[in-house]
Amino acid sequence: QARLVESGGGLAQPGGSLRLSCATSGFTFSIYHMSWYRQAPGKERELVAKIDSSARTTYNNDAVKGRFIVSRDDAKDTMYLQMNNLEPDDTAVYYCKAEWPAIYWGQGTQVTVAS
Repeated sequence: QARLVESGGGLAQPGGSLRLSCATSGFTFSIYHMSWYRQAPGKERELVAKIDSSARTTYNNDAVKGRFIVSRDDAKDTMYLQMNNLEPDDTAVYYCKAEWPAIYWGQGTQVTVAS
């Protein structure tokens, strides 16, 4: 059974950094395209970044380009999201998702950016 568990969220000050992890099990992580989404209060869930099975990355959200870095460690079956220079608008629940060849979601981790 596929399982995705996000961790690393919490409270950060504006300008600070957090590193999210998405630990996976139950499927062959190394062949999967993966992504990070986020959902802010009262807003729709939005795609933040993608990383394919060859570790090629795409940042779909202009607001995070240059500040967020997605990466993966296939030896650990884990994906990461390094978030730098955090802004209050980054406050959201962050979800990891296995995109292809099958779709699985994690349960999310809360990120709050506030002084």
